[in-house]
Order: sequence, then structure tokens, then C-alpha cells
Amino acid sequence: MDRLERVLQELGRYEHPLFSWSAADDNRGVRVEVTLKWSDLEMDPYIFHLTDRDISAKSFQWDFQRLLYNYLHDYLVDMFTRSPHIRD
Repeated sequence: MDRLERVLQELGRYEHPLFSWSAADDNRGVRVEVTLKWSDLEMDPYIFHLTDRDISAKSFQWDFQRLLYNYLHDYLVDMFTRSPHIRD
């Protein structure tokens, strides 16, 4: 199984009512793109990369879950349109 197949297999274990994801090979490893399922909200996708080292780790499944959850948290926080930390 190559690195892209391994990431796609792992992504296939997850389903969420708000998000969809895809993966593609790139020069940094595997690029994972998270998008909102609601197309009427114009939000940029959230993109992160997995290196060959990440993918070949024995703990990949657990590491991937931790990364995915952390990145989803970051993506949700990035969606704020107003907060005390955003300057007008």
C-alpha cells in the first residue's frame, strides 16, 4: 500500500456531518484538504500535509486521529468572523 492509499484508507474511517475530506500526493507527502459540506458558506478549505515519516509511523492511526481532531479544531476557530482577537 502506498502513502496515498494509506491516508485515504484512514480518512475512510471517519465521517462527519459538517466536513468532508480528500487527499492527494504532493511533493511534501500527502496533502489533506478539509472542506465544509455546506456549499452556501464561502469558507476556504483547511489544508494540512502528512510527511512520509508521519505515514510510516507504527502509531499512524492514533497520530492521524490526534492530528485530524486538532486540525478540525483549528479550522473551526479560523471560521470566527468576530472575536476579541480579530482587529477591525
